[in-house]
Amino acid sequence: MDSDELRSEIDISMWRFIADVVLRTQAVAQQVGLGGSDCQFVALLGVHGPLTAGRLAELSGLTTGTVTGVLDRLEKAGYARRVRDATDRRKVLVTPVPEAMETLAEHHRAHSEHLDAVLRRRDAAQLQVIADFLAELCAPGLSSGSRDGGSGTTVSSGS
Repeated sequence: MDSDELRSEIDISMWRFIADVVLRTQAVAQQVGLGGSDCQFVALLGVHGPLTAGRLAELSGLTTGTVTGVLDRLEKAGYARRVRDATDRRKVLVTPVPEAMETLAEHHRAHSEHLDAVLRRRDAAQLQVIADFLAELCAPGLSSGSRDGGSGTTVSSGS
């Protein structure tokens, strides 16, 4: 297979993977009584740790008003807490609730185990290529909030 064919195959596989993740996340969200974007905020907190509402707005591309609504729902459902920053009492951090994170992890356990099995079949050099590839895909400046200058709409490459 030549490079153009491989790039095309990778593009198609990436879109399949993205669709699978979105649909799986939506299914888990419904099972635990959250909305899809609510689950994404929990994921952001899981990846980044405690964040301010402003930083969540930047990462998600949503307005601070919309973020406040999401945070209200997450707090009410027991997935996040608002706490004063210990170093700067003027700041409020949104922190994930560990027990809720464990509940969500349980819903994703089969996927996590599959990913682990797939990665264990790769040697260190292959894992480095995968890690580099994913890091480039998630490079700063390409997050959902900044792809089009921050309006929150994702710009497609047309693929």
